[in-house]
Amino acid sequence: MASIRSTFTLDAELADRARRLGINISAAARRGIVEAVRDALAKSDREAYERYPETPEHFWRGAEAWGEE
Repeated sequence: MASIRSTFTLDAELADRARRLGINISAAARRGIVEAVRDALAKSDREAYERYPETPEHFWRGAEAWGEE
């Protein structure tokens, strides 16, 4: 996976605490962004489903019956 360099602003006290605790700020930021993207995608999917909910289709009921004997 290709990476890009990015800059963000972090509260100085929080950055100092992270360094003292041995937290890798880059890795923590990556994890935070991954989580934020996952949450945003889930929210987007849920909103799309609420706008256009799935409805049963007559065809599939018939198709499922084909395998039953």
